[in-house]
Parts: sequence; structure tokens; C-alpha cells
Amino acid sequence: MAPSSPPPMRPVPITPAGMIEGARLSLPLLPGVIVFAAAFGGASAEKGLTLVETTLMSLLVYAGAGQLLALELWPRAWSTGALTAMVAVVVAVNLRFLLMSAALQPWLSRMPRGSAYLALSSLTDANFIIGSRYHAKGGEDAGVFIGAGLFLWIIWTLATIPGHMLGGILSDPKRFGLDLIMPLIFTSMAVSMFRIRRDRLAWPIAAGVALGTSQVIDGYWFIVVGALAGSIAAGLLRDR
Repeated sequence: MAPSSPPPMRPVPITPAGMIEGARLSLPLLPGVIVFAAAFGGASAEKGLTLVETTLMSLLVYAGAGQLLALELWPRAWSTGALTAMVAVVVAVNLRFLLMSAALQPWLSRMPRGSAYLALSSLTDANFIIGSRYHAKGGEDAGVFIGAGLFLWIIWTLATIPGHMLGGILSDPKRFGLDLIMPLIFTSMAVSMFRIRRDRLAWPIAAGVALGTSQVIDGYWFIVVGALAGSIAAGLLRDR
């Protein structure tokens, strides 16, 4: 008797209700998103970018940490070397999205390919955590992931405008201790995702490797190296 073929995988739904739920789950993140968007707007004004240029950058790039980092490296005079250095550093920081999208593959791969790519275009640290938590609890509606990303995209873009108008007042959130808002929120959300005790060991491993890397390699490669170390450690620990 020939073995039966496995049942087809159920397609992932995308519903308006799911998108609204994703936006609702994003509400606790708004203070941090608004502060950092305003900080980007203020830093852009200090670098000489116009309000239109700043708003378009937030709208089209939508990469908070990458945008702020690009401004840190913004040269007084452009050259091929300066542009190459900026692109290389920003790419290094954003390589973490390769790991995030790979983690979402078992869920989003059951969508039509075009829809999956469009959904991933809104991928950020925030909606990755929101979507991962939702899916880990048995949720299937990809609208939650998409809705969170689109909602935060709109907020990020709009909050850039008053930041630019205020100039340098909010360009450095560290002065007010506001730079801790997003890390604390992300940490509290991520901790609730751990269901297996051994998984927790991946966090100190990732942190230790990232810290060690930052001491021996200049730039922001410690983000990617730490993330890779944590991912590998979690996989090995889970398989034991």
C-alpha cells in the first residue's frame, strides 16, 4: 500500500480584523516609536535635510535604527568612499532582518509569494515580536503582523515631522533617558515568549558574544554576530 501524501498546509488568512488587532497590540510601543521618530527628525534638521527629504526618508526607508545610524555617518562632503562606508555599516546593522524573516518563514511561507514579500516589506523589530508572540500562541492571521507594521510605519513617518520642526531639542533622546523606552518594552515582550527553560540560556550567550565582539571589532557587527550566536545556541539547546 502506497504511503498517503501529507495533507496540504492550510493557507494563512489575512483579515481586516487581524490588521486592527495588530495595530492594537502596537499601542504600548507608541511612546518609544514617537520619541525615536522625533529624534530622527531633529537629527535630520541638524544635518541640513529639509522637512520633505526627512519625511520621505521615513516613508520610503522605514528603518529606525538604520536611519539614525545613517545620519551619524552623514558626511560634510559626499564621496564614493563615504557613501560606501555608510551603506556597509547600515547593511551590517540590518542583517538582523535576515534572521527575523527566516524565523517567520514557517508561518508566512503559507501565504502567496507576492503577499509574503509585501508583508515582509513592513518587517521591523516591533512587529516581529508582536507577530511572533501572536503566532506562538496559536494565531494564524498574518493580518496581525501586517497591521502592526503598517500602523507603526504611519506613526513613525508622522512623528518625524514635529521632530524636524523642533530641531535639535529631541535629536539626542539620551539627554532625557528616553533611549531606554524601546529596549525595555522589547525586553518585556520578548521574555514572555520563552516557554522552554533551556531557551533562556541563548540570551546570555548572545549578549556575551555581542559584548565580546564589540570589544574586538569596530562598528556594529556585534549586533549580527550576537544574534547569530543566540540563534545557533537556541537551536542546539532545543535539539538536546
